[in-house]
Amino acid sequence: QVQLVESGGGVVQAGGSLRLSCKASGRTFTNYGMGWFRQAPGKEREFVAAISWSGGSTYYVDSVKERFTISRDNAKNTVYLQMNSLKPEDTAVYYCARDNVVRRPQLAIYSYQYTYWGQGTQVTVSS
Repeated sequence: QVQLVESGGGVVQAGGSLRLSCKASGRTFTNYGMGWFRQAPGKEREFVAAISWSGGSTYYVDSVKERFTISRDNAKNTVYLQMNSLKPEDTAVYYCARDNVVRRPQLAIYSYQYTYWGQGTQVTVSS
């Protein structure tokens, strides 16, 4: 069983930064892509960023490009989301997830492509 535990959320003023972490249990982390999603109150969960199993490829939703950076440390079974220049519209619960295909050639950007999810961490950006 794979467990994902997010941390690093909090309250920050607009323009500030936060770094989210997601630590995975088990030995299968290295062979799977990882993703970050978010869900704001009253809205559907949306894709934020994805990283390939090797870390060599990344993809972002347009609204966070140039502000967010996804990275991974396979030795620590951890994926990160560095969030800079935060805006009030970034307020949401952020979830990390593990791809359900081993060494997927393309990055997964849809929620159905992910099997395991963390419990979420709240990010609140005040104006």
